[in-house]
This record gives sequence, C-alpha cells and structure tokens, in this order.
Amino acid sequence: MRFALSLFALAAPVAAHAATPITGQWLTVGEKAIVTISECGKGVCGRVTKVLKPNPKGPTTDFRNPDPTKHNRPIEGLQILANFTDSGDSWRGTIYSPEAGREYKSYIKRQADGTLQVKGCVAFFCQTQLWKPAK
Repeated sequence: MRFALSLFALAAPVAAHAATPITGQWLTVGEKAIVTISECGKGVCGRVTKVLKPNPKGPTTDFRNPDPTKHNRPIEGLQILANFTDSGDSWRGTIYSPEAGREYKSYIKRQADGTLQVKGCVAFFCQTQLWKPAK
C-alpha cells in the first residue's frame, strides 16, 4: 500500500507557480528611457518607446552594435527584451544593451513594491537594475 501511495505522489502533477506579469511601461535606471513590455509570440518582449535622456556625446542610434548594418537603427523603437517566458518565479529571456552593443541572458522579476528587478548576465556574473513603473 505504501508503495502505491509513493507512486501516486510521484505521478501527481505539481502545482505550477506563475511569475507575476511584467507587461506595461517601465522607466529604466536614471529615467533614461521608457521601455514598453508586451506580449509577443509565446512570451513577452520589450521596446524602447521613448528616449527621455539622449546621450549628449553620441548619436541616438545603435552605433555600438557589432553588426555594422545596424548602426543606423534608432534607439527609440528598438527591441531590447526578447523571448521572455515565464519560468515560475521570474521571466527569462535576453536583453540587449545599446550602450554596450551586447546581448545578455536576462531574468526579470516583479518586486512587491511594484518595481522590476532586471538582471543581465554573462556566465555567472550578473548586473541588476531596478526599473520603476512609468506614469
């Protein structure tokens, strides 16, 4: 009987936890830009919808991108969050930094205070930012 109960416990589905939704408009660190996160495909993506503080020393394009054919893409409208899917406690995907011209593995989690904790990682080194809701 115990063996049967053990098998049942192993076969029973585990309740899945869903990550808190992250869609909406968000102010990046230093209130440099507004990123709009919305559904796309099977997950969510994010675009820079408004540059609030342009770089005074450089162009407003993706000039640091390693692909020279993308150097003239405007930052405003640029997709920086891609392929984010619900991983239970957070959202996982990739984030592109136009300031560095690099793409990173990323984790996003909505905090209890309403901010987004946005992590960009290379190997096991991560940098974390807190984004505020745009009003």
